[in-house]
Amino acid sequence: MTSAIDKHLGVHAQALTLRSQRTELLAANLANADTPGFRARDIDFKSALAQASGNAQQGVRLQTTNAAHIGPKMANGSPAPELKYRTPLAPSLDGNTVDAQLEQAQFAENTVRYQATLQFLNSKFRGLMTAITGQ
Repeated sequence: MTSAIDKHLGVHAQALTLRSQRTELLAANLANADTPGFRARDIDFKSALAQASGNAQQGVRLQTTNAAHIGPKMANGSPAPELKYRTPLAPSLDGNTVDAQLEQAQFAENTVRYQATLQFLNSKFRGLMTAITGQ
């Protein structure tokens, strides 16, 4: 059951969580840019957001059937979206698929979008506070 505030915020709360998770992935990619054999990972933001908001088409997903199984979780404990491997533009000899310049550009774009979502949510909360206080 969704609350009135969830309806008011819409999909933006889930988008903020996904942007945070994507930031973790992109930072890990950048941190491992010189690690031999490291494969860059990312999420498909559109499909992950659709899945988080309940609008996704159901596909094949792994699930844990025992309490001892390790579920897909991010470092902050939230459920992880489906991770995909990034295809390198210029493969390296050591098997590393991280293109540092591409990852930095993706990280910067994700950060700008994260900040925009925060500002949008801030304006939503200001609107709610104005409605509550009547000023």
